[in-house]
Amino acid sequence: MEPSCQDCCKFEAILHEELLTALGCTEPIAIAFGAANARKLLGAIPQELTVECSGNLIKNAKAVVVPMTVDLRGIEAAAILGAVGGDPSRDLEVLTTVTGEDLALTKELLARNICQVHLLETPAKLHIIIRCRSGQDTAMVEILHEHNHIVRMEKNGQEVYNIPHDAATLTDSGTDRSCLSLEGIVAYAKTAGLSGVRELLEKQIACNSAISREGLSKPWGESVGQTLLEVYGDSVNVRARAAAAAGSDARMNGCEMPVVINSGSGNQGITVSVPVIEYAKALGSSHEELLRALLVSNLVAIMQKYKVGRLSAFCGAVSAGTAAACGIAFLQGAGADILGMIITNSLANIGGVVCDGAKSSCAAKISSSIEAGLMGYEMAKRGRVFRPGEGLVKDAYEKTIDSFCRMAKDGMEATDQEILRIMVDPSL
Repeated sequence: MEPSCQDCCKFEAILHEELLTALGCTEPIAIAFGAANARKLLGAIPQELTVECSGNLIKNAKAVVVPMTVDLRGIEAAAILGAVGGDPSRDLEVLTTVTGEDLALTKELLARNICQVHLLETPAKLHIIIRCRSGQDTAMVEILHEHNHIVRMEKNGQEVYNIPHDAATLTDSGTDRSCLSLEGIVAYAKTAGLSGVRELLEKQIACNSAISREGLSKPWGESVGQTLLEVYGDSVNVRARAAAAAGSDARMNGCEMPVVINSGSGNQGITVSVPVIEYAKALGSSHEELLRALLVSNLVAIMQKYKVGRLSAFCGAVSAGTAAACGIAFLQGAGADILGMIITNSLANIGGVVCDGAKSSCAAKISSSIEAGLMGYEMAKRGRVFRPGEGLVKDAYEKTIDSFCRMAKDGMEATDQEILRIMVDPSL
């Protein structure tokens, strides 16, 4: 079955909307992006900054190192650095232009406590409101649902930008993701022309491979990737896990190298791509075969994750590791039936892994997720798949995905709130 021209256009559009380049963990970067835009609107470096964030933003921006700072962590550092030295025209690479002078001023303003952070009471998982003041002038920027999606701006109390938005409704500003199916993805990956996505995928290979090598060559974070190779050897299975984990080791701990993200996450972007790259090398796959396998892994990840939303209590490495295994299976000739079994086996195994913020241990969760995906593939090759009615497994992969998405989005709402409460309350 060949995909229709309409489906090919939709799949290509989705890839361009999702595979963005970002420097640093996307939650503090979203804050820096908002602050850089607020500073541009204000026309001066703020004397005061107020950052209101949804709980998931606080959770994911709390512990990671802000890039270009060496060792600064947290929302205040991200916001002030974005306001001082960020270039809003660079989108999620907003901190690329930061200088030593910018960092020195950021540290000075941090010491003066110019930035206040508050929990934003909102139904949205990804929601940021940044307010700043210099003299009598004020500015406000609001970001909603996506890391770089500005919905409202004000200068001196007057609205200068506003697009229709609803905090209570999960929306994506781009192409409808409901067009994605395994059958459609496999058909697209097999037959579609690559001219419209080649540059995008080449950048994903280059950026994500580079940060993986960096993570394996130096002691970033807790060195999960290096540990895997030291303990378990260098089989392709271990290398796939280690290389992806190492990229996260570096990224979570301040590495100043960009990555190509997936579903709003650099860790997920690394996870869907690096293991497929490692298997392509081991299998002797052609470069075109690698590119087509990356179409599968990227789109399968998006197909699973879009129903949950950018942020939740559900660890996105799970869907990304599952998708990587699907890309690896596609490299070896697997069709949609095998991919559906991989998804079922993987989600039935580790579908309940929680997200307790962005940090060094994300690298270990990435390794576990890829391992679960690869085991799910080995089971599928042997015709083994967990049965409908066992836990959240249904009689079709689409229904199984829906089960886990419902659990992640609705069932884990209380879990999400309790995770945040435990993380921010020093008495617990």
